[in-house]
Amino acid sequence: MYKNIIDKLPYSKPFLFVDELISIDENGAEGTFTFSADLDFYKGHFKDNPVTPGVILTETMAQIGVVCLGIYLLGNDFNGESKVALTSSEIEYLKPVFPNEKVTVVSEKMYFRFGKLKCKVKMFNAADEEVCRGTIAGMIV
Repeated sequence: MYKNIIDKLPYSKPFLFVDELISIDENGAEGTFTFSADLDFYKGHFKDNPVTPGVILTETMAQIGVVCLGIYLLGNDFNGESKVALTSSEIEYLKPVFPNEKVTVVSEKMYFRFGKLKCKVKMFNAADEEVCRGTIAGMIV
């Protein structure tokens, strides 16, 4: 439904962590990603019991909850010359995310001014359990 926004993301596989945007408006975004068991980082994190690294969970929340929302908010002002940079994050990890799990990220805009977007973000597993939450901010210039 929002493929035009996903197509503008400055990422590609294997570092694209957005499968679908479910909804997006001036106040926040919601989207999903499924962590395929063949992703490279599972090979060594942890032996015989792979778990999605926290930094990847944070990146997934940033891509869906902040970057997609920023692209939406900028509208026609976002172009191929635009750059995206993470400026801060504070995330609490509550449950592990395993290979082949589908997660849903929900963000709520806290503020967007002077090119800086800050959001509250939450990630849920398929059982609708909260797996992590926090705040992420970034600059789109």
